Amino acid sequence: MTKAIMIQGAGSNVGKSMLVAGIARALTQRGYTVAPFKPQNMSNNAAVTSDGGEIGRAQALQARACGLKPHTDMNPVLLKPESDVGAQVVVHGKRVATMKARDYGKMKSTLMPAVLQSFQRLAANVDFIIIEGAGSPAEINLRHGDIANMGFAEAANVPVILIGDIDRGGVIAQIVGTHTVLPPQDRDRIKAFAVNKFRGDVSLFSDGAKAIVDHTGWTDLGTIPWFSEAHKLPAEDIMDIASSGTGHIKIAVPRLSRIANFDDLDPLASEPNVTIEIVEAGHPLPADATLILLPGTKSTIADLAYLRAQGWDIDIMSHVRRGGHVLGICGGYQMLGTWIDDLDGLEGIAGRHAGLGLLDVTTEMTDDKRLAEITATDTATGTTFNAYEIHIGQTNGPDCEQAWLEVEGRLEGAQSASKRIKGCYLHGLFASDAFRHGYLAQFGLTDRLDDFEYDIDKTLDALAMHMESHIDINQLIALAGDV
Repeated sequence: MTKAIMIQGAGSNVGKSMLVAGIARALTQRGYTVAPFKPQNMSNNAAVTSDGGEIGRAQALQARACGLKPHTDMNPVLLKPESDVGAQVVVHGKRVATMKARDYGKMKSTLMPAVLQSFQRLAANVDFIIIEGAGSPAEINLRHGDIANMGFAEAANVPVILIGDIDRGGVIAQIVGTHTVLPPQDRDRIKAFAVNKFRGDVSLFSDGAKAIVDHTGWTDLGTIPWFSEAHKLPAEDIMDIASSGTGHIKIAVPRLSRIANFDDLDPLASEPNVTIEIVEAGHPLPADATLILLPGTKSTIADLAYLRAQGWDIDIMSHVRRGGHVLGICGGYQMLGTWIDDLDGLEGIAGRHAGLGLLDVTTEMTDDKRLAEITATDTATGTTFNAYEIHIGQTNGPDCEQAWLEVEGRLEGAQSASKRIKGCYLHGLFASDAFRHGYLAQFGLTDRLDDFEYDIDKTLDALAMHMESHIDINQLIALAGDV
C-alpha cells in the first residue's frame, strides 16, 4: 500500500513547502519512491509540466527533490491572482475560468473529484506521498467545501502533521490555538506537530514543546532550526523575494503588484559579482543600476499602470538616456512595447493601452495560453539552453526582426537598434550557466558560479540532512496512513 501524510501549517508561510521538499528528499534517499502533492495552491510563480500544463513552482521543486519531473497531478488546482478580488483558476494544468473569490468559494467543493483523481493516480505509482496543505486549518470559516486542508485530509483519509513558525513568535499559541478552534474530527486527524525556524539553542524550547504536548496530546516530532541555505532554493511566496548580494553588477527589479515567475532572479542572485535590488513601491529605481529587469507579471496592463503610478517609467527612461540596459521577460517584455491591444478585455477594460515605447513592437492579447518547455539558442553566441514559456499574448513588430533568440527554428524576442533594450517570452533562461555568463559578460562578469543546477541539488541534499537531524523521520513514517 502507498503511504501518505499531510503537512499543514498553523499559519501561512510557516515553511511547509520547504519541509515537504526536505522530507521528500530524505525519504527518497532512504529508497522510497516519493511524490509531492498539493491539492490547491495559490501562486503566480508557476512551472510548466512534462504533460504540458502548469503547477505551483514549489511542487516543481518538490518533484525535483523526489527525482521526478513535474506533473499536473502534483498540484491539480492552482489559483493565480489577477487582482485583489479575483484569480485565474487552473485545473489539471489548464485555465478553466477567472473568478472572484466569492464565486470560487462556491465552486471549490465541486473540484474535489478532480483533486482525488490526481491523488489516486500518483498513489498508484509511488511508495509515499507527502501532501502540503495551504494556509491553515485554523481558518475554520473556510472549512465548508474545503479542498486544501482538512477537507482533503478527510476525503483521502490521511493523517496530518501541524507545523508552527517560532520565528514569528507565539508558536505555542499558534499550535494550541489551532487545537482549540478545530472541530473534534479535524483535531483528531492531527497526529503530531513540529516547530520550524528556530534560531539558537533548540534545547531552550524543550519546556515549550512539552507545554504543547500537555495542551494537545499530539506527538512532538521535533524542533527544526533555521535552515541557513534556504535562500539557495527557488521561493514561491512573493514575500520571500528580497534584495541580495554585494556585487558590482547591480540589477534593479521593480516589485510589481502581480509579479510572476520571479524565480528567474534566483540564478542571477547566486552570482558573486551580482547585486539584485528589489525596489519597493514608493522608492525610485537606483540611478547606479547596471540593468533594469522587468519581470513576469500575471496582469501586464494593471502592472504597467502600477509601474507608472510609482514613477518607475520616468526612472527607466532616465536609465536608458544614461546608456543603461533594460531586459523585459514575458509581461515585462510586453510592457516595453509601443502598444498592448486587449480588445476582448482579457485583462480588464477592453482597448488599446500605451506601453513604454522602448521597443517597436505591439502585443495582442489572445485567449490562447502558451505552455511549453523549449530549447532555445542565443543567436549572438550560439549558446543553447533549456527554458519554458507560460503566457497569453503574441508580440510582433519591426524590432522582432532583430530577435536575439531562436526557439526550435523560429525567432524569439526583440531588441532595440542599440541592443541595450531586449525582451523575450522565455522564463528560466538564466538557469543555464552558459547563457547567464554570456549575458552578464557584457557588464564585466568575472568571478562566477559554474553550476547553478548542481547547487540546487546540493542544497536539497543539505535540507534532507537537516530534516533527518532535527525531526523524527521514523516516527513520521510510522504515523503515515495507507491509501
